[in-house]
Amino acid sequence: MSASCRRLPNVQGKGEAFLQGVWNQDSIANAVNLLNYTQHKFKFTCDSFYVDLTTHSKVNYYTDSCFNNGIWKEYAKGVYKVKGDSLFLSGTYTKKNYKQKVSGCYQIGRYEKIFYIKSSSADQLNLESLGNQRECHLVLKEHIICEPKAL
Repeated sequence: MSASCRRLPNVQGKGEAFLQGVWNQDSIANAVNLLNYTQHKFKFTCDSFYVDLTTHSKVNYYTDSCFNNGIWKEYAKGVYKVKGDSLFLSGTYTKKNYKQKVSGCYQIGRYEKIFYIKSSSADQLNLESLGNQRECHLVLKEHIICEPKAL
C-alpha cells in the first residue's frame, strides 16, 4: 500500500453562505462604563475575512504618539472556518490597505480569534468572543455573493 497526497485546487474556498457580506457592530452595550472597547466591521467573502477594529480607550496602553486621544483603528485579514457553533478567524494584522504590517503602533503579527455564534439571521449576527466574553452584535450592511478567486 502506498501513501499518496492529493493536491488542493488553487482556488479560494466557498466559506459559509450565511456569513457572506459586510457586517457592522453599530453599538456596544454599556460602552460609557467600559475602560476600553473595540467595535468591529467584518467583511466575509468566500472563505476570507477582513476586519476593521476601532478601539476606544480611557487608559493609555501605548506611547503618547500612538494613543491618538483614546481612539484608534487596526485592520486584519485572513481565512475563517465555522465548526459547529464556533467561528475561527486566523489571519494577520495589516495596514489600512490590508497589506502586511511589520511595525508601527498597536498590534502586529497574528490575528487569531474564536467567537461563539450565539444566533444568526438574514440580517443579524450575534457573536461572543471566547477571549473576553464580550458580545458582538452585528448588522448586515451589504450582501456579498461568493465568487471564488484563484490563490
